[in-house]
Amino acid sequence: MVHLATIPNDSDIQSTPVKGLEHLSLEGGPHDEFTSSVYGSRFAAEDLPKHEMPEREMPKEVAYRMIKDDLSLDGNPMLNLASFVTTYMEEEAEKLMAESLSKNFIDYEEYPQSADIQNRCVSMLGRLFNAPTSDDSDCAMGTSCVGSSEAIMLGTLAMKKRWQKRRQAEGKPYDRPNIVMNSAVQVCWEKAARYFEVEERYVFCTNKRYVIDPVHAVELVDEHTIGICAILGTTYTGEYEDVKAINDLLVERKIDCPIHVDAASGGFVAPFVYPDLEWDFRLEKVVSINVSGHKYGLVYPGVGWVVWRSPEHLPQELVFNINYLGADQASFTLNFSKGASQVIGQYYQMIRLGKRGYRAIMTNLTHTADYLAAALRQMGFIIMSQGGGRGLPLVAFRLDPARGKHYDEFSVAHQLRERGWVVPAYTMAPHTEDLKLMRVVVREDFSRSRCDQLLCDVQQAVKTLDLMDSKKLDEHREHVKLHSQMNSGRARHNHPKYQKEKHSLQGKTGKTHAVC
Repeated sequence: MVHLATIPNDSDIQSTPVKGLEHLSLEGGPHDEFTSSVYGSRFAAEDLPKHEMPEREMPKEVAYRMIKDDLSLDGNPMLNLASFVTTYMEEEAEKLMAESLSKNFIDYEEYPQSADIQNRCVSMLGRLFNAPTSDDSDCAMGTSCVGSSEAIMLGTLAMKKRWQKRRQAEGKPYDRPNIVMNSAVQVCWEKAARYFEVEERYVFCTNKRYVIDPVHAVELVDEHTIGICAILGTTYTGEYEDVKAINDLLVERKIDCPIHVDAASGGFVAPFVYPDLEWDFRLEKVVSINVSGHKYGLVYPGVGWVVWRSPEHLPQELVFNINYLGADQASFTLNFSKGASQVIGQYYQMIRLGKRGYRAIMTNLTHTADYLAAALRQMGFIIMSQGGGRGLPLVAFRLDPARGKHYDEFSVAHQLRERGWVVPAYTMAPHTEDLKLMRVVVREDFSRSRCDQLLCDVQQAVKTLDLMDSKKLDEHREHVKLHSQMNSGRARHNHPKYQKEKHSLQGKTGKTHAVC
């Protein structure tokens, strides 16, 4: 997901963060471009260019140091427990990826081995997801993507086009497609429906059920439904939706409706921790699956994958056969040029770890998540996530209303932020009685030792908040709010024209999207 950046007007640009200092000059020293030290050069006494490209160049050492210093204000990725995205890879993997930064992956003629490595990854994933591989079956197929967002766009587009073709062949209207999904979907599903003009039909969560209800989902299906989205690991609580129950109901009721499984997070977890769970191509109604390589696939962002059961479910008119730089190739993507590094990183992890390596890592993460959940439960929190491998290795939790705390989950999250941890608080999906929760994603580099450090800080955060009276707590909230506004003003992620939109679930209901 990329931020929509604002280009400020001339009047919005301040030369200094503090008013009244505009005319203060730091000139007077020697005008040294760069000799003895980065910080002895004139660039250290000037603000970094922010709005217009500078007229003159700067030495490479200075540019590197100035940008590095600027980035030092970012958080520590290893303490960011909000995100599923990989923050650790082995040095050998990093070296391979760095050596491939200059390769344009789309240039098959120039980089045939990089292209073949993608094919190997797709084949391994297809078999991991139990795609049909017998001699009498049509070959399954797939492709790499920038991430699961692109993969979901492609999956949605394929389902819509296939539905339209069938309706046209039957001489029926094909102008009102819809898709059925849980209201706790990640925002990329809303984007896919909006961008490709597909009506969203939501199965809303309740205060006791945070996943799709299979019966309700199937009841929402009509002749205009292009498919059902089922999530293998929701971003809020990590719970696996019951894909098999949806499949069996469709079969039982003889409803011709495909299922796309959003396995962005669970696709690299469930096959190793819960192999008997039927969610993939073992189910006849599952026609396509997406998975994020940069989540539990253990690769730096951004790489994703999408796999189709057979050519029947990927209409030919969506695939472009092109000759690019001397090589014939079939292309079904939303973008074109991209680097080869992430695909090569994925292949490294697959052959370096193998199934046993992935199984060991995912099992460790599951055990750590169970340990964290047990400790938080002992501290009085309500655990909302599934343990024992029945969901993603994460812990979703909330304060117990029966304890009558005078603060909420957002206050706990802010306290942890002051200690360096990013443990986000959210408002849950609509129809869940304004439920708030916090979530810790257990990633590969979240060891038992680091887990214990987090628990100590959670205890300290709760003690600190317990000692605050209501007035002090209100002052603290205002301080946090002001600090957040100052940061947002500096970053300028949101153009004023697009604030307070009312077309998304967040705009309509106040639901906040969980970080992926």
